[in-house]
Amino acid sequence: MRVVEPLIRARGLVLAYDDHVALDRSDLEIPGGKVTAIIGPNGSGKSTLLNAIAGLIEPRAGTLEVRVEPPVHRHVALVLQATRVNETMPVSVREVVAMGRYARLGAFRRFRRDDRRACDRALERLDVLRLDTRHLDRLSGGERQRVFVAQGLAQEADVLLLDEPVTGLDLVSRQRILDAVRAECGRGAAVVMTTHDLAEAALADRVLLLAGRVVAEGPPDEVIIPEKLSDAYGVPLVALEGGRIHLDDTHHAAGGPHRHFDRTGHAEHPQD
Repeated sequence: MRVVEPLIRARGLVLAYDDHVALDRSDLEIPGGKVTAIIGPNGSGKSTLLNAIAGLIEPRAGTLEVRVEPPVHRHVALVLQATRVNETMPVSVREVVAMGRYARLGAFRRFRRDDRRACDRALERLDVLRLDTRHLDRLSGGERQRVFVAQGLAQEADVLLLDEPVTGLDLVSRQRILDAVRAECGRGAAVVMTTHDLAEAALADRVLLLAGRVVAEGPPDEVIIPEKLSDAYGVPLVALEGGRIHLDDTHHAAGGPHRHFDRTGHAEHPQD
């Protein structure tokens, strides 16, 4: 059986900002043709890892290999949440998506037919082609997020990195983005997306659980389990029927409130 090398591999990886270590001594592998969801509590290193894969942060120690060609451009696309981007930029939807081709064009090359086609395909797949002349400030939050994902798709990258791409979006925008993500996997790209939603992570091919280090990686049914989530989130958890995760209050004072976590990982109201 042919062994498929992962597109991304880290060994003893340490990522840090100044004196703050965001990810400590971790090994991980991310394959092509798969969706990998990165989960973990706030401050666990999710966005930092995306930035390192994109080449925006150099490892403090260890190695991080991104096996794509050509190595000069790395062909890695990073898509941020629309809420983290200045939506009042005086540019149209098409101009935003066209920016995704700049790395391939270089400083002096003009747009060619294949560049325009790549932009059109990306706009169509996210159902924003009809909005191509509008400015960002005329779009809804879901439409803006689809535009930025389309920019990532227009790069035709080997690795597509998405920072919470569907958080807080309407059902239509959410489904358009998830369908586009699957299509990218179909052409062999590695898709890596951060999320706080455990139900969303459960739909991925692989899950990477972080807590300032790699706690676990593998298929969702091997990672999204109470023991490993407890390790990452720092609270005792047990599974209940219906896929809910329950905070085990046996260590708390008698009569204290019980909290339940739905499959999104968010706490429900305390039970009386």
